[in-house]
Amino acid sequence: RELSSESNIYIYCLNILVFVTLQQRDPMLKRDCFEDILEERRNSSDLKYALRCYAPVLYKGVTPCKANMLKNIVLQSDQLHYVINQVSQESGEAPDIIQEEASVILEEMAHRLQISTVRCFAFALSKAFKTLFQHVCVNEEGIQRLQQAIQEHPVVLLPSHRSYMDFLLMSYILYTYDLALPVIAAGMDFMGMKFVGEMLRMSGAFFIRRSFGGDKLYWAVFSEYVKTMLRNGFAPIEFFLEGTRSRTCKSLTPKLGLLNIVIEPFFKGEVFDVNLVPVSISYERILEESLYARELLGVPKPKESTSGLLKARRILSEDYGSIHVYFGQPVSVRSLAQGKVNRSTYNLFPRHIPRKPMEETQSFVNDTAYRIVRLQEDNMVLKPWVLMASLLLQNLEGLELSVLTEQTVWLRGLALSYAAFLDWPDQAPTAKVVSSSLALHRGLACVSGDRVSLVVGEPLGPVTPEEALFNRAVSVLSCASYRNQVLHVFLRPAMLAVAMLHLSDEVYNCFSFLWDMFSNDFILCPGDTVQDFEEACYLLVKTGAVQMPQQDIVMTDIGQPTLSFFNGLLEPFLQGYQVVCRYLCEEASEGLTEKQYIPAVRSFAVKLILAGNLRCYEVLSSDMQKNALAALLRMDAVRKVKVADQVTLIVNKMAVNSIDDILGKNRMISHINQTPISPSLSLVAVAEDLYRDGLTPSYIR
Repeated sequence: RELSSESNIYIYCLNILVFVTLQQRDPMLKRDCFEDILEERRNSSDLKYALRCYAPVLYKGVTPCKANMLKNIVLQSDQLHYVINQVSQESGEAPDIIQEEASVILEEMAHRLQISTVRCFAFALSKAFKTLFQHVCVNEEGIQRLQQAIQEHPVVLLPSHRSYMDFLLMSYILYTYDLALPVIAAGMDFMGMKFVGEMLRMSGAFFIRRSFGGDKLYWAVFSEYVKTMLRNGFAPIEFFLEGTRSRTCKSLTPKLGLLNIVIEPFFKGEVFDVNLVPVSISYERILEESLYARELLGVPKPKESTSGLLKARRILSEDYGSIHVYFGQPVSVRSLAQGKVNRSTYNLFPRHIPRKPMEETQSFVNDTAYRIVRLQEDNMVLKPWVLMASLLLQNLEGLELSVLTEQTVWLRGLALSYAAFLDWPDQAPTAKVVSSSLALHRGLACVSGDRVSLVVGEPLGPVTPEEALFNRAVSVLSCASYRNQVLHVFLRPAMLAVAMLHLSDEVYNCFSFLWDMFSNDFILCPGDTVQDFEEACYLLVKTGAVQMPQQDIVMTDIGQPTLSFFNGLLEPFLQGYQVVCRYLCEEASEGLTEKQYIPAVRSFAVKLILAGNLRCYEVLSSDMQKNALAALLRMDAVRKVKVADQVTLIVNKMAVNSIDDILGKNRMISHINQTPISPSLSLVAVAEDLYRDGLTPSYIR
């Protein structure tokens, strides 16, 4: 096509650049077909399945290592002896005593994998999965890639983490496909469960503390234990890069400790390569949905216990739909590190001496962690309900069933055009798809007459306004956990839509501000601001929502519904951050401690909702409040100061007020400037009013 102007050349180059970037990670280009592994289980004996011959192929044909032998290798390692001598000199205790402490730590930590216990779990989980789920679907090509990877190099499995079911499901799938069972990093919480804790240990779990503090010996035992298993390829290592279950079903900022440990043997030349395998586990209905909502509202998390597990057996009478497990393409650490990390510097020191990672190494590990989580997101399978939940949350008063159906079909088209991995029944009529989703999630949404609205738990007796608000918030946050599953698809164009309708003098600057502000709430790879902006432009142009003449960004005649939807998608986050800013400026006392912060902000938000000044229940989420504080700390609007044994928050009110202004005010329209915008004022409503009144500035008209 002939390029007639400079702007056309700009757009052409932009499209090529972003298309190539998207193509490199576009799931549509590499997604595999799924097989339902429960289908065979429903038609054959579970006992025969559990007792079948199990002979997995291991890394370079190594012989499986007994648990006691593994512990001896760790205790005799040069690195551990070096740290033991260090601790002995620092504490004044004899090395033999420190050695005994290390042995006790390792005994508490180590797995004792036994195939007999695995077979018991295989039998029990087959019964449970067939009761709980309609299908458990696995991509077979991913399994074949994993089988090949296990034979070539040490493998690290990195699943997404949305449920307690994740690590059980992973081992069950690998056993089903005759693959080597992983050893799994698990929290100490599970070790306290009588009988079950030991069963998990004998199924491959090794237990670690949630935090090590400054315990040098514990860190040395732990890191050497993991590296020994990795160097010798005794079993794939499995851990959750996010560190904990995501209560919001958004991906969490990755934790780097364990990833540093499993990559270090490659840097030191102890292994030729390490294969990192991202695994995406998608639940049509989450077992812990209401539990998560209550935790986000401040209800303490139930302690893991065997009695609690037995009480939870009532879930066996519920239908939780389908699970999709996608094993991604193995990521070679060697390939990733090429040209980024100079490994020769590791030859300057003896390998057994622990060293703090160099800056380039830390940067590489951080970039790798974000890359893996993005790959997890790309391969998450989305069900129709996540689209319906997104629409219902923007219409809390409810929608006509016909309107919900029509808008779901529209949103489906938008999601597919953005390469969402959507599992939509091809042959089923749309009305049936919508009704089936409503039936499965009847605890969250109901149809009354021809109107669909969120379900609010019915109280047994009279309730206070605060209790009614809590019940409503549980419903909204539960529904939001499904909406959050699609956010990674729409996030970048949504931030651009907000930047446009914020009437900023410079759209990119506003986008960059939002990108920085939300980098704790969403997976935004460090340094990718420009690339994400270009991707957002490309996607909005691709779907006809905007045009880019003369390098400006202009909303098209048909783009208003898309931009309004995107604004509504991010509105809870904008309002949540704005409420935090207003609390810190208007209500916070000078001695506000970090521990007091979340209850205080929640109380402030409750007052706003009860007074009718705020309608956004998601503001009550502790996750949003923590992320807002993290953003303000990163932007130097708040500082932490340790006073005695408490951490106090020092607020720069001028900076926080400035951020509040950017989040909540439209500065270019004089008649709006005269009235302060309350947290309850919808950005979508503002945009629609401006568009209807013909007041939209030329560059977004």
